[in-house]
Amino acid sequence: MYDITKRRTIRKYAEREVSSELLNSLLLRAEQTQTMGNLQLYSVVVNRSKEMKHRLAPAHFCQPMVEQAPVVLTFCADYNRTTEWCNQRKAHPGYDNFLSFLNAATDALLYCQTFCHLAEEAGLGLCFLGTTIYNAQQIIDTLQLPKLVMPVATITLGWPDEDAPLSDRLPLDAVVHEETYQPYTPQSIDRLYSPKEALEENKHFVEINGMETLAQVFTDIRYKGDDCRAMSATFLDALRNQGFLD
Repeated sequence: MYDITKRRTIRKYAEREVSSELLNSLLLRAEQTQTMGNLQLYSVVVNRSKEMKHRLAPAHFCQPMVEQAPVVLTFCADYNRTTEWCNQRKAHPGYDNFLSFLNAATDALLYCQTFCHLAEEAGLGLCFLGTTIYNAQQIIDTLQLPKLVMPVATITLGWPDEDAPLSDRLPLDAVVHEETYQPYTPQSIDRLYSPKEALEENKHFVEINGMETLAQVFTDIRYKGDDCRAMSATFLDALRNQGFLD
């Protein structure tokens, strides 16, 4: 039985094919996930060819697993298909707006997560690439995505060729609030984050980045405010280009 508490992020893959039969079976089963109005406001682009993976790699900062993985899957928020259906059935779609993007993005991410669980249960390994929304326009251009289609998640997929470590997680009471949202105090932040900060790998992470605290690594190096604002602007531009914003 698949145990999610032991799941690992896999970045190295064996030279072994992921069959179309297996992949399509997992994608089909994942369609049973929740979806707004049963509209399935998502599409997934499957890339296997070396050429296409090579073309996609720069959008993901040339992380090695993009080209090394047997399969790369790009999950997209898709209101194009539904709009075409409506246009051909005497309906009057009005999905060129931000709310529609959020609905489709939610559908796509739910579908992606269900697929991930099923793929790992089947013994496959995968890595979720957060870079998808950093460089959305590059992905749009490479995959030739039409209006009302936005990439929101990318998965590299294959048979694992490494025994990756488990990722640390915060305790449950760090993320669960009973009845109303409870404020975080200095004392609760210390209690919730000190075990994470005390891990040897995280202390080493701080040291090699020349920082004093783990939080500084995230604010000053990995996810700097200026970078986040710049990438937010480019993502909004991509949303406009795809017809989800005026």
